[in-house]
Amino acid sequence: MSDLSVAIVAGLHADARRATVARLLHDVPGSVVLHHDLATAAAGTVVRTIRDATGILDAGEAPLVNDCACCALREDLVPELRRLAAAGQVRLAVVELWDSVEPKAMAEVVVSGGLTVTGVITAVDPALLLPCLGNGDDLADAGLAAAATDQRTVADTFARQLEYAPVLAILDSEETDDEDRELLGQLHPTALQIPLGDGDLGAAALAGFDVEAAAAAQHPACALLPVEADAYGVSTFVWHRCRPFHPERLYAALEDLTCAAARSRGRFWLADKPDALLHWDAAGGALCVEGAGPWLASLPDAAWELVPPVRRAAAALDWHPEHGDRCQHLVFTSPALDRDGLERLLDHCLLTDTEYAAGRAAWKRLPPAFDTLLEI
Repeated sequence: MSDLSVAIVAGLHADARRATVARLLHDVPGSVVLHHDLATAAAGTVVRTIRDATGILDAGEAPLVNDCACCALREDLVPELRRLAAAGQVRLAVVELWDSVEPKAMAEVVVSGGLTVTGVITAVDPALLLPCLGNGDDLADAGLAAAATDQRTVADTFARQLEYAPVLAILDSEETDDEDRELLGQLHPTALQIPLGDGDLGAAALAGFDVEAAAAAQHPACALLPVEADAYGVSTFVWHRCRPFHPERLYAALEDLTCAAARSRGRFWLADKPDALLHWDAAGGALCVEGAGPWLASLPDAAWELVPPVRRAAAALDWHPEHGDRCQHLVFTSPALDRDGLERLLDHCLLTDTEYAAGRAAWKRLPPAFDTLLEI
């Protein structure tokens, strides 16, 4: 099997994604594009095409797996890539993901299949950024669901596509303004942005990609969250505290907090659940709160050897003499953000001095307001 490089191109912005693929075919001689069209799933199949700069080289169909178009993609993708590798004539295989398919899962599928992912790129039209992040519609209602059981929304799907990729291919249009560009930069400040008109996209697609590091960068315990920023009417507010939340007061404030920003994310802890690291993930007016395992401070010393070094390093940055790595670290990014109002509301949700002084035994007796949300 030859050394085949695989680059993944994702994004809900179809025009930007197609322009990105066309640019890669132009920039990298000997490249082909592999695409699974999930729009045909209602008919029971997924249509696969392989093409180069001159046109379609091969086409076929993959049957649905468990009524799931995305599952069919997973089953069909690695064998096709292996076939291309064995032929030895392709330098770069560009996997163009269908609209709502997320790059994280596909990158991990490719690597687990013994192949090499050398780049992950999300294609973005900045003028569509805010409309996508504000769209709380279910993918199913938008005709973008990848399975009958797909319960994702347009906003949270786009946010994950955007934030996972280390490279963003930027389609500039007349509708894009400074606010759009600033919002994109604040949402993913570490991304390499490459304009489709004049950037070297081919080099980025072949630069190399670390699946494990990318997964760690998304994990709520050690995520590389945005930093404070304020420009062109767009703000990022970072709220960091050590004191735990009062579960009832936080629960009562969830709607206001969720709607306060186009995007918010981070980690937090509740006084009645001191061992549970909780993940905050909001976009499009919808919030997902879920457990992300234990705080390191709640683990026995022997278990620390089993924890990845990046997690231990992240914990050390937030270490508190009493609470360990337990902390509130929430980040809100949006145009017209009310920083002062957000800070007051979040601080109000913390334990008061009296409640805090009562100690952990008293905290655990507080009403468990989040049990239903966390499905406990």
